[in-house]
Order: sequence, then C-alpha cells, then structure tokens
Amino acid sequence: MKRIGVLTSGGDSPGMNAAIRAVVRKAIFHDIEVYGIYYGYSGLISGDIKKLEIGSVGDIIHRGGTMLYTARCEEFRTEEGQEKAIQQLNKFGIEGLVVIGGDGSFRGAEKLTQHGFPTIGVPGTIDNDIPGTDFTIGFDTALNTIIDAIDKIRDTATSHERTCVVEVMGRDAGDLALWAGLADGAETILVPEESYDMEQIISRLERGHKRGKKHSIIVVAEGVESGFEFSKKIQDATGLDTRVTVLGHIQRGGSPTAFDRVLASRLGAKAVELLLEGKAGRTVGIECNKLVDHDIDEILNVNHTIDKKMYQLSQELSI
Repeated sequence: MKRIGVLTSGGDSPGMNAAIRAVVRKAIFHDIEVYGIYYGYSGLISGDIKKLEIGSVGDIIHRGGTMLYTARCEEFRTEEGQEKAIQQLNKFGIEGLVVIGGDGSFRGAEKLTQHGFPTIGVPGTIDNDIPGTDFTIGFDTALNTIIDAIDKIRDTATSHERTCVVEVMGRDAGDLALWAGLADGAETILVPEESYDMEQIISRLERGHKRGKKHSIIVVAEGVESGFEFSKKIQDATGLDTRVTVLGHIQRGGSPTAFDRVLASRLGAKAVELLLEGKAGRTVGIECNKLVDHDIDEILNVNHTIDKKMYQLSQELSI
C-alpha cells in the first residue's frame, strides 16, 4: 500500500486533529502518501481531496474541531453515492481509507468495505457510544467541559438556594451525563438507557431540603427530555426555585485534554498499522489501556449500554 486517505465525519470531537496528525505522520514514516478528504463523505463524492505533508498537520494536536472539516451526506447513503466515492478514491490512487467519527461514520466505512475498499474506523465522538472501546476520542474533553460548567453552576445555585437542572448532550447514550453527574455529586442523573421514578426524585429533593440542603444539581441527558420540561415537573411538584442550563455545543469545542491527545495519537497510528497489515473493515479501540481492533460489522450490531454499577453508585451516593 502506497497511498491512503483520511476523513472525519459526523459531529466533531476534540482530539480529531490529533488523530489526523497521527495517521499522516505514521503513514509518512512508512513511506506512504496521505490524502486528506475534506467535508467527510460529501467531499469524498465531490473529490475535495488534497495531499497532506508532514507540515500539513503541524501545530494542530492541541486544537479542537477538525482541520478536514465535517459534513453530513445523504447522497452517500445511496448505492450511487457510494459508487461515486469509490470512483474518486480510484481516481486519486488511494488504496486504503481511515474514517474518524461515530456510529454513522462507521456505517459509511462498512459500506465501502462491502464494496471491496479497505477501510478502518477510528472512534471519534464525545458521546462515548461506540462498542469495542472503553473510550472514544473527545469524550474526556467534553466531560471535563461539563464538569467545569457544573462547578460554576453549583456556586450560584448555593448562593441563591436553587435547584439547577443541567442538560447535556447524549441523544442515545448517557455516558456524559452519568460521568459528569457522578464527578460533580449531582443529586439526580437521567440517562436514556434507564427509566426514572419521578416520585423517588421528588422525595430525594424534599428529604434534602428538610435536612437543610441549600441547593441541588440535576443532570439530564438530552435523549431523556429537555431540561426545561423536566425543570417544570420539579417546580410544579415541589415549588422549589429551579433554573435550567443547556450546555449545547460548548461541549464539543475546546483544546483536547492530554488523555484525548494521547488516545487519538495511539488510535490513529493503530489504524495505519492495520492497513499496512492488509486488514480492512475493522475498528480500533482501547480496552483496559490496550489497543484492540474489531470487525466493523460486529461493532455496528452491538448496542451501547450504560455502566449499571456506576449508575447504581450514583444513586447510592446521592441519598
């Protein structure tokens, strides 16, 4: 293999640039040319492809977002769109592709593999919802962004003796809500994977209020319901002064943490190694701090699950 491509797709996550850098420099170290594909699968179909050199990825390891940009592409979901993508890859002489992204990006990589094109998936998403890896690129940074925000919210909640509802990202996965809530001592954590008992939540809030607790923090994953909807339920049931903060896209930005930079570098390099070994249709990940790879079909057929012991612990500590 003498020429590979790399693209980022779906929602951006801090550390994607570090992964791109690792792919480019690991490949060049092994005398392989690297081509950057801009705007994800959309750019792949349109041929927005440029050769990357060592200097092309200089000074990006600390930057959030993705230098290759990202876009969603409905056309790539079609057989015709996939064939156009293959034609562009062949036109540029690209023999293997590294796709950095989440579940939707991996499904695109799976389609290319089914067409016989060697593709490796690198998990880049703040939701941490990709099976086959303990952590995805960007999760740690987003988590720390949330924790920093809740720390600040707690200060003002204490000053005004308020109940504060914080809505975080997580449409189908509650890892951000669970980890942030546990790290910040939230009284209640709502995740898409688990149903909640409203009476139990109200009882916990009232019990805390009776023993002199001046404030409460509730973390809600967006996939459960909106923070405003849940806040109204709390206020209607208890009369407590309640405020809502929706963190939104601030969770996706910012300079990646050391953990995400190292993780991205390791996973990006591992993806190149797999292509060099002649492997295709694989995803890379980290389990118990060891790099692993799995069949992409296998990963896409496994549902993400929450750590139930951690969820139980969060309830036990919020009595």
